[in-house]
Amino acid sequence: MIINPDSLQILRLLQITSPALPVGAYSYSEGIEYLCSLGTIQTENDLFDWLKREMQFGFITNEAAIAIRAHQAMLKHDLVALSYWNSWLSATRETEEIRLASWQMGQSLLKLWRQLDDQQLSYSLLIDEVLPTAKDNAMGQGCNYAIAFGIVAASLEIDVINTAIGYIYSWVSNLVSAAVRSVPFGQTSGQQIIFRLSTDILQSSQFALQRSDDQLEWCGWGTSLASANHETQYSRLFRS
Repeated sequence: MIINPDSLQILRLLQITSPALPVGAYSYSEGIEYLCSLGTIQTENDLFDWLKREMQFGFITNEAAIAIRAHQAMLKHDLVALSYWNSWLSATRETEEIRLASWQMGQSLLKLWRQLDDQQLSYSLLIDEVLPTAKDNAMGQGCNYAIAFGIVAASLEIDVINTAIGYIYSWVSNLVSAAVRSVPFGQTSGQQIIFRLSTDILQSSQFALQRSDDQLEWCGWGTSLASANHETQYSRLFRS
């Protein structure tokens, strides 16, 4: 049987962006739960506008840009670049909650990757030497999810364009799911929001692909404040 490489790439991308992927993404809301509790997000349009603005001005485009850099470093076996961009991403996380979520998801994804693709075992051991592992969390270190996503995507032969699209799509899908669980406007409404954001996802991925090192900037103070307040929210569904 002849396997189409493009079809296999799509299957791999679907797998690593699936909500069923056991990396714990469903446990986090990046401040969405607090915004719903506060009343900032109460309707479908509220959520649509918030996510649209985040893709235009927030940190997610930078995260995708870093996933792209990890993808490129993986293809070149450039461990120095992987370490540098992981440290850069950890240093620029706005709140402890967001940073710890990124570390937990990143290390879960790398653990899963080793179990899925044992052909990468020897190189994954080299990656362990330059990137923090779960035991380093107590020391204020960790492997960020964007770094892990780029590594895994490259190893599964997912091209850099689809890596960027997949990363941003998975972010949108997770936050829509978080909002649906926080505000009762239904799963169908959530899917309609994702559908309406399709063009914005593609545009954000293009920005991520074009963004040079000196253009890694954002304005995400709203998300930062929401996440910081979520850490002390009295009643929470999502991890803090």
